[in-house]
Parts: sequence; C-alpha cells; structure tokens
Amino acid sequence: MACRLSELVLGCRDPRLLARFWCDVLDYVVLDEEEDMLEIGPREGFGGPQPTIILSRRDEPEPGKTRLHIDVNPTDRDQDAELERLLALGARPADIGQTGEEHWHVLADPEDNVFCLLRRRLDPL
Repeated sequence: MACRLSELVLGCRDPRLLARFWCDVLDYVVLDEEEDMLEIGPREGFGGPQPTIILSRRDEPEPGKTRLHIDVNPTDRDQDAELERLLALGARPADIGQTGEEHWHVLADPEDNVFCLLRRRLDPL
C-alpha cells in the first residue's frame, strides 16, 4: 500500500485572506480554524481523495525554506475561461522566467505565492 497526499501546508501572513482565495479557486470550504491556522478542503470533509490545505500564519518567510507551489487544473471549463475566473478572484500573472512557450499560466495569489494553471486533464494519468 502507498501513502496518499492528505494535506498541504502553506505559511502565509494572512490565513483568512488566502482561505477565501483558495476556497473560491478550488470550491473548498473552511474545515477547521484555530488562532493562527485555517484548514480548508473539499465540502465532503477530511479523508477524501483531494488533500486539504493548511494555511498557517508566518510573519516572515523561514530561511532556507521555499514556499509551496500548487498546480491547479480546470474541472468544468477550458483553460482560458478559468484564467479569467482566477484573475477576477485576485490572482495576478507572475514572471518566474518562463519562455512563453509553456502550456500553462504562472500566477500569484494575493500574498504572491506562485501557482500554475494547467490545461484541463480529461483522462487520468
């Protein structure tokens, strides 16, 4: 038996701000909230096939650690329509040195965490 990805942890300055953003992007809900941490995930709750995301307050980036990089795929529209939706939610284009030949869009969330919008995956890998 293998392990399954159960949660992703993202250090951030404003967990509530990012919870709203990522809940809108992924159609997630807040599952748990503590003073400096929020956990968001699928409406069905914990333990499903999709991981939850823990947004943990960090006033300053931790030396030597990189921020989590998230890739998202549209589920009910094409990539261009999803790009428009994400930009309307507050995402911004990000330049990390891409060539312009990529088949994905590099974006930043409201706290400048970079993530990629991939093409819709129609078939399981």
